[in-house]
Amino acid sequence: MIFRQFAIYGVLGLTYLGLALGYIPGLRMNRTTIALVGSGFLIALGALNLQEAWQAIDANTIIFLLSMMVVNANLAYAGFFRQAISVLLSLTRSPLGLLIALTFASGVLSALFLNDTIALIFTPLTLSLTQALGLNPIPYLLAVAGATNIGSVATLSGNPQNILIGSFSGISYLDFLRALTPVAIIGLVIQIGLLWLLYPDVRSTKASQILPNSKQRIFKPLFNKTLVITIGLLIAFAIGLPLAESTLVAASLLLITRRVKPQRILNKVDWNLLVMFSGLFILTRVTQKLNLIQPFTHFVNSAASLFGVTVVLSNLISNVPAVLLLQPLISQSDTQSWLLLAAGSTLAGNLTLFGSVANLIVLEAANDLGYKLTFWEHLRFGVPLTLCTLLLVYLWVH
Repeated sequence: MIFRQFAIYGVLGLTYLGLALGYIPGLRMNRTTIALVGSGFLIALGALNLQEAWQAIDANTIIFLLSMMVVNANLAYAGFFRQAISVLLSLTRSPLGLLIALTFASGVLSALFLNDTIALIFTPLTLSLTQALGLNPIPYLLAVAGATNIGSVATLSGNPQNILIGSFSGISYLDFLRALTPVAIIGLVIQIGLLWLLYPDVRSTKASQILPNSKQRIFKPLFNKTLVITIGLLIAFAIGLPLAESTLVAASLLLITRRVKPQRILNKVDWNLLVMFSGLFILTRVTQKLNLIQPFTHFVNSAASLFGVTVVLSNLISNVPAVLLLQPLISQSDTQSWLLLAAGSTLAGNLTLFGSVANLIVLEAANDLGYKLTFWEHLRFGVPLTLCTLLLVYLWVH
């Protein structure tokens, strides 16, 4: 019995360490496989039985995430995001204008859709734009990375941790939007000002004479169908219909098609993220069952302490595990604490290059296309941006 308890604590500790690092030294494992393997060993050791593990997985969160990924994949195939870039180019081609346009486009779209998707799609488009206009891509890549995090603060559909909080707290879509949209808008303005200070080249308002190729292939029937269904989905969010059920209906309607092969859409679904979430739910249930969250209650006894613990944990073990660990300590009716948890876990992701999945997506996509975004380059931008936006959200919500 003592050996089994020791083994359970050992597996749980090693799993959270792996989640913090993002890998296990000497092994080819990422956060998804670490969460899944850790859950498997904990079930084998009897920390939970298989039925308890299955019940630990929050169906609303998984359905919401899966369905949003299907909606995003259809928007991408229809050419919606490329069309958004074309509209931006029709408005401005100056370095400063492009920085402002990219920041707000990334931020607004990240609020409406998952921020990781926007980072994935906008990074190669941003590199193509800056290359065509002869601009240094680094400040624009930083703009996309920062704005996808900041913009996603505004809504329950903006990022995975907000989806979790929507499921646990019961806050309506519009109430969440009203509370945190001002923070997102001011945060985006702060980001533009910071990049203006750090990169003198972006200050120019002179339009480039180089015209990038703005011809984008639009699949009109798919584009129109996807746009109508997506608008309907946003209306459903606004009038207070259940989030998971609404996105599932929208995804189901989009999957009824004669034009796109199913595997093209399903291959765009981030199954890794869904599996990682399932593993994290199981790990969190074990943590609760062993009463390991109890020590946090001594630290989370005020709005300031909750906010501080959220920021620290989000950078230590990533924002989604942090939210899952802290959510049992918050009463469902404590809206202020839920908002601080949502904003703190999201904005903390801008602190370092490895602080959020969106940052890593920008990093990897840039590296694949031959551009180097270094840790230190991001840090001199990320630290002041994170401190300013965290102070802003605390004063605003508190």
